[in-house]
Amino acid sequence: MTQPYDVARMPFDTGALDTFPKLLRHNALHWPNEVAMREKEFGIWNEFSWADYRDRVKWMALGLKHLGIGRDDTIALLGDNRPEWVWGELAAHTLGGFSIGIYQDSLHEEVAFLINSSATKVVIAEDEEQCDKLLELEDQISGVEYIVYCDPRGMRKYDDKRLVDVEDLYRLGRDLDSREPSAFDNLVDATDPDKVAIYCTTSGTTSKPKIALLQGRQFLSHCAAYLRADPRQPGDNYVSVLPLPWIMEQVYAVGQALIARLVINFVEEQETMMADLREIGPSFVLLAPRVWEQILADVQARMMDSTPLKRALYDFAMKRAERALAQGKPSRLAEWLLMKALRDRLGFSFLKSAATGGAAMGPDTFRFFQCIGVPLRQLYGQTEMGGAYVIHPADDVDYDSVGLPFDNAEVKVINADSEGLGEVVAKTEGMFCGYLGNDAAYAEDVREGWMHTGDAGYFKDSGHLVVIDRIKDLAHTSAGVQFSPQYIENKLKFSSFIGEAVILGNDRPYLSAILCIRYAIVSKWAERQGLAFTNYTNLAGQPEVYAKLAEEVEKVNASLPPAQQIAKFVLLYKELDADDGELTRTRKVRRGVIADKYGDIIEAIYDDAEQVEIDTVIRFQDGSQSRIQTQLPVETLRSDANAPRNDSLRRAS
Repeated sequence: MTQPYDVARMPFDTGALDTFPKLLRHNALHWPNEVAMREKEFGIWNEFSWADYRDRVKWMALGLKHLGIGRDDTIALLGDNRPEWVWGELAAHTLGGFSIGIYQDSLHEEVAFLINSSATKVVIAEDEEQCDKLLELEDQISGVEYIVYCDPRGMRKYDDKRLVDVEDLYRLGRDLDSREPSAFDNLVDATDPDKVAIYCTTSGTTSKPKIALLQGRQFLSHCAAYLRADPRQPGDNYVSVLPLPWIMEQVYAVGQALIARLVINFVEEQETMMADLREIGPSFVLLAPRVWEQILADVQARMMDSTPLKRALYDFAMKRAERALAQGKPSRLAEWLLMKALRDRLGFSFLKSAATGGAAMGPDTFRFFQCIGVPLRQLYGQTEMGGAYVIHPADDVDYDSVGLPFDNAEVKVINADSEGLGEVVAKTEGMFCGYLGNDAAYAEDVREGWMHTGDAGYFKDSGHLVVIDRIKDLAHTSAGVQFSPQYIENKLKFSSFIGEAVILGNDRPYLSAILCIRYAIVSKWAERQGLAFTNYTNLAGQPEVYAKLAEEVEKVNASLPPAQQIAKFVLLYKELDADDGELTRTRKVRRGVIADKYGDIIEAIYDDAEQVEIDTVIRFQDGSQSRIQTQLPVETLRSDANAPRNDSLRRAS
């Protein structure tokens, strides 16, 4: 019998357990009855043990093998975070094939691009909605041989030979397993740790996403390094809410879960996330900055609706906590008055560690969560590097930095200016070995073994890495003032009234902004003010809303050097949307798309127009359209917009 690898007694080093299927089999052999996963369905948490996890992967792999799927074939996963998503991924690896995750809200053309680029033969689709998407593509995805659906509701009306019910696949696999009990073990033993296993899409901020190639052994080794930097224990709970195609959710919900025997919990719906999270009381969480920002906005909104006494107590406790945090210690009074109850309300009572990654978070938002006792830490990494490779140590959190490198990572700053600001380059054990079908891009990004991230940063004297922005996004006004759009945008989004922000000003005389209101908060505020409105567009154009947003922008201006303050802004008539190509699937702004799509608005701002005439059509996912005719006022905050050249980027950041 194999000696059990027990993370409670051993360092995070998996040794010969160097592929996902080998680790899964090992866990199921030694801890078959321990809970590995939970999924909430119809209000009930359903549990799956490590033996259940292995059996589902086994049956799926054997069933697919019988259907002719094998080594070097690609299996795509399309849908919300569900156990079947992970089981399908491990089934692909068991067969010696590749897995590729596709974001569940991807549009038809995005799905077709990824399926065809990866030569996908099988798509494991969550439900009728995702199957509809695939069937409507018809001959555009002619290489797909099977579509395995996991939720049978609404599927009876279809008659397509490619459709396979996952329960039928399990039954086929069980039958094959009973006839040849060694078949699964033979497949697992044959898995090659140095073979590419994961196709992982990049964020694609400037164009269509590239597909990074990740090997099994190297990816697990990198996950182990992460665990040494931020340890977990068997039985720790994690709630999986970020999309599984994203590299960091792969690290947490798949890699780390297998190594450290974590319990992965899948919420019922995105809308029930916070309630489900509170029920579980996770040991650690990973949330994107937009989610942390939304949680903060919800807290601020609830305080808007509370009594004057509660608001006064909240303000008092927050000030006490901020002063105590600045001194490096918690405030017992603030903890008793507010923080303990607030963490419980949010579902954060049992947190050992919390992280944010995927995009930059403003220091103000970061400081808020530290104040209320959430052990939040920043991550930094790229898809190509196996995810994060820099993190704040638990006892050394610096709000302006992204932390220190893992023990298996090398990071340096090259081509630095006189103040040490240059390009961040790195290498790790888990870094990718190429882009699928794009050797030229790999040669451009990886030189002499170093990944050129394209990010501008510098090291503090403490050794912490500070990342300013993408190098290509760093901008200069026509007066030569350098600024980071991302840094100012994050400061703006600390306001609960601002959902998205795009800073303008490159080669212009001054900075301006396109802002999107946070509709849920602004509508609640408007109702309290007695304002009548019909929809997002109508609300965003109200003079009172402009006045309120001007107050919020001025708060940010007060914290910026004069030359980097926002002189003008407009409130956009719609929210920025990934479906419209304005954001990536991980909610990063596509600046090139914004510049092209809203060029008339940008020109009007800098032509000193008082308003912009809008006559456009919005297309929705269901194919319907809506015509918008409105006027966008241009709010001017600074009459002396041509600020002198007197401040550097470093002073602001």
